[in-house]
Amino acid sequence: MPEESRLLDIEALESAIEERNVGVFQATAEDLHYADLASVFQDLDDDEARSFFTQNISLESFPQVLAELPDAIIEETLERFDENAQREILRKLIDDDRADVLQDVSPEARQHYLAMLKPEQQETTRSLMRYDEDTAGGRMTTHAARISLGTTAKSALEILREYKDSTESLARIYVVDDQGRLKGKTRLRQLAFTPWDTLVDDIMDEADLSILASSDQEEAAQMFSKYDMTLLPVVDEYDHLLGVITHDDVLEIIEEESTEDIEKMSGIAGEQSEQTYLNTSVATHFKRRFPWLLILALLAISSGYVMLRFEHILSNIYLLALYLPMVVAAGGNTGGQAATMVIRAMSLGELEAGSTSKVITKELLLGAILGAILGCCIALITLFILPIFNPPLPEGVALTTFALAVSVALGTQITTSTVSGALLPLGARAIKLDPAVVAAPAITTLVDISGMVIYFTAAQAIL
Repeated sequence: MPEESRLLDIEALESAIEERNVGVFQATAEDLHYADLASVFQDLDDDEARSFFTQNISLESFPQVLAELPDAIIEETLERFDENAQREILRKLIDDDRADVLQDVSPEARQHYLAMLKPEQQETTRSLMRYDEDTAGGRMTTHAARISLGTTAKSALEILREYKDSTESLARIYVVDDQGRLKGKTRLRQLAFTPWDTLVDDIMDEADLSILASSDQEEAAQMFSKYDMTLLPVVDEYDHLLGVITHDDVLEIIEEESTEDIEKMSGIAGEQSEQTYLNTSVATHFKRRFPWLLILALLAISSGYVMLRFEHILSNIYLLALYLPMVVAAGGNTGGQAATMVIRAMSLGELEAGSTSKVITKELLLGAILGAILGCCIALITLFILPIFNPPLPEGVALTTFALAVSVALGTQITTSTVSGALLPLGARAIKLDPAVVAAPAITTLVDISGMVIYFTAAQAIL
C-alpha cells in the first residue's frame, strides 16, 4: 500500500471512530495493516472510543493487533471482550506472541487466560514463559519446520505440506534425531528438486549455528547481523531444538536494545516503556528522569568546591575564566565520543574481555594526538587573536606563558578524558553493569570536575 494511501486510510479510520460510523470503520479496518490498527488504538484517549474500537474490530485480525500493543494496556484491552471472544483471541495468537501477552498481564489474569487455551497450547505457552522476555527462549516461536533423520525427500515434503499453515517459515527446514536434537538443516528447494528416495541425511548441511534458549536476546541479534541469517535455531543445553527466532523478532530486539542504550546514555532510568512518547504519563517520565538528575546535581557540587579551592588563582588572573568553559566542555565532548565508540563496539561484539589494554593504548594515543593539536590551535588563537581585545593580564604574566598554560591544560584534559571515557564502560562491564549506564551524563559530570582540577593546577604551576 503506498504511503499516501495508507495515511488517508488511517485518517478515515480515526474519523469513523470519532463519528461512531460502524460501516466506514469496519470497511477501512479491513484494508489496514494490523500494526497501523494498533497504532491508532493506543492513541485513543477516550474510553468510549476504545470501546467502539474493540466492539467493531474483526476477531480474525484483533489477535495480531493485540500482539502489537504496549504491555501496559494489554490486560485492560482484553477485559473489554467477553469470555468467548477472549478465548478466540488467545487461541489465534502465535505461540511466542501469546507468551509475551500473558507475561504482560497480572498473575491472576494469566491463570485465567491460560485456562482458556487448548491443552497443547497451554503446554507450549508455559514452556515459552519459563524464559525471560529478553532471552532467546523468550523471543523464539516453537513453530519450526523440522523433519527426522532417515526421512526421504518425498516423505519430508508430505510432512511439511501437513504443517505448512502452522509453521512460521519454510526458509530453513531443520533435521533432528529421534531424541529431537538438532543435527542439520536443508532448504525446501533441495527437497523439491532431488530424487524422491533420497534421504535428508545425504542433502542436509551441518547445523553449525544455534543459540541457547537462556542466552540474551542481544546475542541473537548479533548472530543474525554477523552471519546474514534468515532463521536462528534455539536449543537447550542438550542441543534439543526448541524453536526458531525469525527476522521480525530480531528487528524488535534491535529497536528495544537501541532504545534502551539511548535512554541510559541520556540518564533515563527505569524500565523501558512500550507506549508512545505522548501516551506515556508525565509521572512516568518524571520517575525515569529524576534519579539521575539528582545524582548528577549532587556530583556537580564538587565543581563548585574546586572553584572555591582555586579561587585565589582565578582572582589574580581573571582571564582564566574566559577559557574555563572551553577546557571543561572539550573534556566532556571527547570523553563522550570515546564512551560512545566503545559502547558501540561492545554491543556489536567487537571487544572481548581481554581487549582492555588494546582499548587503553588506542584511546591514549588518540587522546594525546587530539589534545596536542587542539592545544596548539588554542595557543595560536591566544597569541594572535586575543591581543586584539586587549585582555587584562596581571603584571609579570606574559601572554606566551598564559597561552602555554591553557594549551597544556587543554591537552591534558582531552587526553585523560578520552581514556576515562573508554575505561568507564569497560569497567562497568567488568562489574556486571550495563555500560550505557555510565555514559554521557556521568562522564560529562566527572570530566567537568577533573577538568577544573587540571586547568587550575596547570595555571598554578605555570603562571
